[in-house]
Amino acid sequence: MESNDPREVIARSPMSTLQVLVIAITVALNALDGFDVASISFASPGIAKEWGIDRGALGIVLSMEVIGMAIGSMFLGGLADKIGRRRAVLACTIIMALGMFMVPTTRGLVELSIWRVFTGLGIGGMIATVNAVAAEFSNTKRRDLSVSLYSIGYPIGAVVGGILAQRLLAIYDWRSVFYLGAITTTVLIPIVFIFVPESVQWLTQTRPAGALDRVNQTLRRMGHGVVAALPSLAPNARKLSIADVFRPGLVHITALVTLAYFFHITTFYFIMKWVPKIVTDFGFQASSAAGVLVWANVGGMIGGALFGALTQKFAVKALTIGSMLIATVMVSLFGITPHNLTMLSAICAAAGFFVNGAIVGMYALFAQAFPTHVRAFGTGCAVGLGRGGSFVAPIIAGYLFQAGYGLSTVAVIMGLGSTMAAIVLLLLKTGSENSLQSLASIGP
Repeated sequence: MESNDPREVIARSPMSTLQVLVIAITVALNALDGFDVASISFASPGIAKEWGIDRGALGIVLSMEVIGMAIGSMFLGGLADKIGRRRAVLACTIIMALGMFMVPTTRGLVELSIWRVFTGLGIGGMIATVNAVAAEFSNTKRRDLSVSLYSIGYPIGAVVGGILAQRLLAIYDWRSVFYLGAITTTVLIPIVFIFVPESVQWLTQTRPAGALDRVNQTLRRMGHGVVAALPSLAPNARKLSIADVFRPGLVHITALVTLAYFFHITTFYFIMKWVPKIVTDFGFQASSAAGVLVWANVGGMIGGALFGALTQKFAVKALTIGSMLIATVMVSLFGITPHNLTMLSAICAAAGFFVNGAIVGMYALFAQAFPTHVRAFGTGCAVGLGRGGSFVAPIIAGYLFQAGYGLSTVAVIMGLGSTMAAIVLLLLKTGSENSLQSLASIGP
């Protein structure tokens, strides 16, 4: 073995079957996130009709899980850097399953909001942790691709879930959508328990009891030889803290990627949360409205996959900025699209293509920017703070509609979030881009 450092062995070796399987599981976990977040959008027309709530109140309900996601991203993401990726993923999956099971039992907006916040805790923690898992189980050559593939799990979940939701809503009420999500989430718990070991990077960095044995077990499962001892830590390694994301060297990167994510996710949530309600208000059935959202996610899935392939040839930041600028145009065009299901589906697919392509780019930037000891927490902070502010996006759209603004105006306003994000990313000049690469090599 050329290196006694297991991290170097994994970084330089071809991807093993176990690594490919773990990446596939991260895609499935993110698909759960996609369906869980989209589920309230699929169900919102039925909820509004059954409970008689207006657009303003509905906007608040649509934002509730985002509050939980903000909290979960930061606190459960930080916990993943303390207790390990595997435990954190299992905990988040259990939280998501419980929250989804409880939503159909609610009898009013307060109860519904509480359980959507609770579900959001699991979703937020999952996003931060699984992004780190995808990066740490990949070799260097395929890291950006692996994170990109993980990211497209979101639209995959929304697409598959949306197709199933259409069929369920044609027969049952809105509660069936959440039962579907709860059952699917529960099924993945034993799969994670059996097939996802702890991250070798995390074990090598944190050195919990039995770290060497656990590292060697994973190396064997990957088809590598064992190591006699873990590499010596640098003199300051044990002083590393998750608070480093707010200290010189990382704080400006944290601020920029958080702001960019904040602005872009505002546009993203306008599409994800309001499309079904808008299409229903055009006079179409709830199942047809869900179908339009499915097409938005089909576009997102294709856009994310293509983005991942392009990262093997082009700079992630440039691809992300380009996707954001075109996303603004596509979302604005949605506001003036004729009330025809085919045309609405087509423009939403185009919007989803570029909006989600940029989301994939942001997650690839997160994985590059943050070293192992803060990777989950750094991602969690960017996602959490970004979504903690952007939870107002559905609310803003709701009150703009209530104030009498037309869809064409609201779509332009909400689409500008992506342009603002692109401007922020432009502040990452060549020096900052080099910093991204060098910061990624701090620690392991």
